[in-house]
Amino acid sequence: MVQIGSESMFPQVTSPRFLCDVMLARLARYLRAAGYDTELAGNGMADRDILRQAGEEGRWLLTLDRKIVEHKAAQGRVVMLRHDSLDDQAWMLLRHFAMNWTRHAFTRCLLDNALLRPATEQEFESAPLDVRQAGSVLLACPACRRVYWQGSHYRRMMARLRRWQELDGL
Repeated sequence: MVQIGSESMFPQVTSPRFLCDVMLARLARYLRAAGYDTELAGNGMADRDILRQAGEEGRWLLTLDRKIVEHKAAQGRVVMLRHDSLDDQAWMLLRHFAMNWTRHAFTRCLLDNALLRPATEQEFESAPLDVRQAGSVLLACPACRRVYWQGSHYRRMMARLRRWQELDGL
């Protein structure tokens, strides 16, 4: 039996929306895993262009770059993170935005930020045999066609998101 995800799995996540500088690519991946609309600034983009993109798209700019914070356009739109561990950066975001790391987990493509949709029969057939035989729920990215299931990579990332969510109780 083919088990494909249902549309009801995809609630709308309205905010906050993020733009990460290139130094925060790993954090951007986890923000997407948590279901947050997160773009990654292009490598080599000028600070003013990154700030313009954040403003035009209504995104918070997450950065490690101290110089970008000095720009006039950065006020009220930039969160300066420290060069700490990924876990420490997640804690800073949790404090600043009251993040919910698990509520909408794995509803976005980790690579291109598109909202995932239930896999088609053809996409289901492209998954590894053991995944298909296990009756896993499969999701797919409409942009890059990548297929997602709850394998070991999912379990590792989800465990970290759960740990971050538990930080809220501290």
